[in-house]
Amino acid sequence: MAETHLHWRIGDVEVTRVEERIHGVPRDTLVPGITDAHLAEHAEWASPYFSRSGRMLVSVHSFVVRDVDRTLLVDTCSGVEPERPLPGDPAFLERLEKAIPGGAEAVDTVLCTHLHFDHVGWNTRVVDGTRVPTFPNARYLFARVELESLDEDDHAGVRSPAVAPLLEAGLVDLVETDAVLTPRIRLVPTPGHTPGHVSVAIESRGERGVITGDVLHTPLQVALPELTASPFDADPDAATRTRGRFLDAHADVDCLLLGTHFPPPTAGRVRTRGRGRYFAAEE
Repeated sequence: MAETHLHWRIGDVEVTRVEERIHGVPRDTLVPGITDAHLAEHAEWASPYFSRSGRMLVSVHSFVVRDVDRTLLVDTCSGVEPERPLPGDPAFLERLEKAIPGGAEAVDTVLCTHLHFDHVGWNTRVVDGTRVPTFPNARYLFARVELESLDEDDHAGVRSPAVAPLLEAGLVDLVETDAVLTPRIRLVPTPGHTPGHVSVAIESRGERGVITGDVLHTPLQVALPELTASPFDADPDAATRTRGRFLDAHADVDCLLLGTHFPPPTAGRVRTRGRGRYFAAEE
């Protein structure tokens, strides 16, 4: 695993991608509607996001967001819980320590875009047989409606290892899906994949960026927003509507999209060509 991280600056805000692992998955298991014809039609720009055999490349990574006086970690990857569909990597924490000045103790805020296993896995870790917060000085932010929906349906079993210990330790702050976190960072409601799913908007010194969360699973959905992540979308119709509005809002504007599951180059902009759209990657 390479130690190189991707960095971006959005005004006064620095964003660093820290990779846990990239998985090549059968595309039918995540975005079933993708066909060979789609891959061929959009190969000019979409080929980096698929293997030569047509498997979809899914990156699991965190974003370290350093504001003027805040250090946020957006999503905490899969972790090392057994029998996860996308297994994590124990060396992730070492890479994270190298990416954050001051290491895990310097993180003051952990934000989970939603409460699926590959976004909460390193919320906690086991030390000497006891489960403890991985980021001991951080407040963990969960959307209120997201936690309520998890209480109703925890089919993936994430509450016990990744949420309950934090609630018991008093480290959780429940927020609304449009919460303002700092003068430069705010949440954007993007429901459908889960009821309380959020994206993260960054605006500073006239520059804009947005961390997508799972409103998009692959850049190919920029061109084909009707393709859903069924069966992982809680409400596929709502997810499709949300994705359409999200892409409409970010098409042909000066806003950098940081894909939560996009492998490198990870960042880019939504551009229009003819009657369609594509993802214009940026290093």
